Amino acid sequence: MFITELSVNGFKNLKGIEIKPHEKINIFCGRNAQGKTNLIEAIWLCSGARSFRSTKDRRMIGDDEQVMEIGLKFKNSFREQDIRFAMSRTDLKDKNVTLNGVKQKSPSKLFGSLNCVIFTPEVLELSKGSPENRRQFIDLSVAQIKNTYSAVTYKYEALIERRNLLLKNINFGRARREELEMWDVQLAQMGAFISLHRYNYTKKLGSYAGRLYNEISGGSEVLDIDYSSTVYDRDMLDKASDYTGELKDRYFEVLCNNIEDDLRAGFTQKGVHRDDLICRINGKPVREDASQGQHRSAALIMKLSQAYILYEEINDHPVILLDDVLSELDPSRQRFVISKIHDMQVFITCCDMNIPFDENSHGKIFNIEKGQIKKK
Repeated sequence: MFITELSVNGFKNLKGIEIKPHEKINIFCGRNAQGKTNLIEAIWLCSGARSFRSTKDRRMIGDDEQVMEIGLKFKNSFREQDIRFAMSRTDLKDKNVTLNGVKQKSPSKLFGSLNCVIFTPEVLELSKGSPENRRQFIDLSVAQIKNTYSAVTYKYEALIERRNLLLKNINFGRARREELEMWDVQLAQMGAFISLHRYNYTKKLGSYAGRLYNEISGGSEVLDIDYSSTVYDRDMLDKASDYTGELKDRYFEVLCNNIEDDLRAGFTQKGVHRDDLICRINGKPVREDASQGQHRSAALIMKLSQAYILYEEINDHPVILLDDVLSELDPSRQRFVISKIHDMQVFITCCDMNIPFDENSHGKIFNIEKGQIKKK
């Protein structure tokens, strides 16, 4: 899979961008605050995912613009496809998003068409950051290969908020305990579904990551990744072939058994919203005992593994987006990352050309200044 054409106008500071990317490496080069990351973000939005910068709709349109437009053509193993994403300041809720000329109900409907894997400086904190970041990582990864998954996670999040509000209302005498059962039945089914898919994905992730980490460490260290559930033990998830039946019943049982604790705390303490990925190097938890270099290596390996699993599942290479990541790495890790994605189309942002790249044989460089592509 690779992008053949990209046009952007009015998105943040970008104006009149029209490029034909190389099938391999593309570098957006320029000083800070010139629009390099905005271009990466524009591509990412066309994948149907939420902004990795948490950009609000009103901030997507340039200060002196009324409309923003993103156009993108890409080829996969079967055909060339076309994505259009436009939004007007006069009606931010009405996003004009089309795939191959067919209007989509929302940008999220693009998900699964253009597959991208993004690396940002925040990714380097993945192994030692908050559990929420790791849950978001695995949920996005699973959603890229399971079409119905994201809808379930969104609904689960909404139901947890309602259950937590109900717990508070029960404490204040404004609701009855019996009302919890209606929510717990739904949460049990969705929680079991999410748990099983996360667990199965983590097994693949651990397999790929273990091999890649062995390479980057020169065989001196072993990386293990496990899914830590607050509801199930590993054996139960390992033996399960379906999320209904025993898995769903167990989830419901845990919710019921913890009602008293939840009421005292004022929120739901067990469930997929509290789970985590546990990374270990040579048997020791990465989050607690790893060096800065080990953290960065583990995080990079997790993201590379995401790309490899996606290729295995869809039989097509994803597009790789590297936003100001290589500059954060030492030369050996730079070379390692580049060597592992050489078969994929890559977009890189940088302030200088101090990266292992030969423009003549591998791709193109686009110089960006004040939101525009400048010719050399």
